[in-house]
Amino acid sequence: MSNALAIGAVTAVIKNLLENGLIRQGIASSLGDSPAITLLAPELEGGNSGAQAKDRLNLFLYQTMPNQGWRNVGLPARDSRGQELSNPPLALDLSYLLTAYSREAFHAEIMLGYAMQLLHEIPVLTREAIRSALRSLASSDIAAEKALAAADLADQIEQIKITPQVMNTEEMSKLWSAMQSQYRPTAVYQASVVLIEGRRSTRSALPVRDRKLIALPFDRPLIETVSPPVILARGTLTILGQNLKANIVRVNFGTEPAITPNPATMTDSQIQVPLPTGLRAGINTVQVIHLLDLGTGSPSEPHRGFESNVVPFMLAPRIITSPPFPLAVLQVPQGGTLTLTVDPPIGRSQRVALLIGDLTLPLPARPDTSPETTTNLSFPIPANFPQDIFLMRLRVDGAESPLEVDQNPNSSTFNQYIGPKVEIT
Repeated sequence: MSNALAIGAVTAVIKNLLENGLIRQGIASSLGDSPAITLLAPELEGGNSGAQAKDRLNLFLYQTMPNQGWRNVGLPARDSRGQELSNPPLALDLSYLLTAYSREAFHAEIMLGYAMQLLHEIPVLTREAIRSALRSLASSDIAAEKALAAADLADQIEQIKITPQVMNTEEMSKLWSAMQSQYRPTAVYQASVVLIEGRRSTRSALPVRDRKLIALPFDRPLIETVSPPVILARGTLTILGQNLKANIVRVNFGTEPAITPNPATMTDSQIQVPLPTGLRAGINTVQVIHLLDLGTGSPSEPHRGFESNVVPFMLAPRIITSPPFPLAVLQVPQGGTLTLTVDPPIGRSQRVALLIGDLTLPLPARPDTSPETTTNLSFPIPANFPQDIFLMRLRVDGAESPLEVDQNPNSSTFNQYIGPKVEIT
C-alpha cells in the first residue's frame, strides 16, 4: 500500500508523463518549443504575465473524494476489546484540471489536444512508469520532490487509472468562479484509486483449524412490556413480547449475573423470571439474550447470539421494620431518630428520602468510611415536627415504597391506606 505521500506522488507521475510524452509526440514542431508543465492553482495570467511568456499546461488537483468501492475494505478494524486488527486503507479518487495557457492563437488548443491524446493512450499508470518517475525525483534538490520518491505508490494493490470526466457548463462556471479566475481551455480527469495505509502494528488471529457453519433464522427477541412495571425485591418479573423462547435463553439485569429462566414458564410471548438479589432500588433494566450452541469446544460453550431491546422497570424499596406493618404504629418523639430496616440494601451513593405525610426528610450523608450498602437507615426528626400519626413512605432514586391498602370489606377503613405509619410524639 501507499503512504501519505501518495497524493503528491500521483501528481508528480502524471506531470512526468506529460513532460516526456509531449516531447516524444513532437509538440515542439507545432509550437516552436515544448510547453512547460506546472502544478499551480489556475490564475488569470499565471506564469504567462510577460509578453514573451512561455506556453504552459497546468495540472491542478482540485478535489479529493473517498472511493466508493474501497471505503469499507478492512472494516471492522478493531475487535470487541478495542484492539487493532487491521489498518484499513484510505481510498481516494483524485480530480484534476488540465488547463492550457498561451498568448498565441491556437497554441492553447494544440497543447490541450496533444495532452488529451497522451492521457487517452496511457489510461493506467503502470508500476514501471511510477517507479521511473519517482526514481528521477530521488536526486532532486527540492525537499518535497525528494520526499515523494518514498511514496511506495507502485506497490499498492490496485493500479491507478486515469479517466476523463464530464463537467457541464454550470459546474465548470461554479468551479472557476470559486477560484476567482477567468476560464481557460480545460479538461477534467480523475485518478483512481489511491490507497493510503497506515503502518501501525496490528493483532492477527490464529488460523482456523475447524469450520462449522450453522444456518439459523433471524428471530431477534423483542420485549414489548414488563409486568409489573413497579416490583418489590425477590419478586417475579413477567416479560411480554415476541420471539422470546429459544434453546438457550438468558435474562440480563444490568451488571448482575444473567439468569436462566425456568423452561416451564417460558413461551414465545412470555418469560417469568425471579429478580436477582443484587439489584438496587430505583430504575433497573432487563434484556433477553439468545445464546447459540455451535457444538464446538470441549465442553461445548454457548456463543453470543441474538439480543433483545433493553426495557426499564422500577424496583421499589420496602420497609420491613419490626413491629410488623401495617398493624403497628412506630412512635418517635420530636427531636428523636427514626430507624428503619429496608429491603433491598441501599447504596451509599443513592438518593434517599423519607416521606412522612406530605413532608420530606432527606437522609443525612453517609461518611465514605461506612459500608457500601446498608439495610438500616436513620432519619433525625426535627424538634418542631408536627405531632400526629402519619403514613410513611421511603423514596430511593425516585422509587417509592408501597402503602398498604385495607382489603377487608367489613372494615371501616376498607380500600384506604392503613400503613406503614409513624406517630410523632
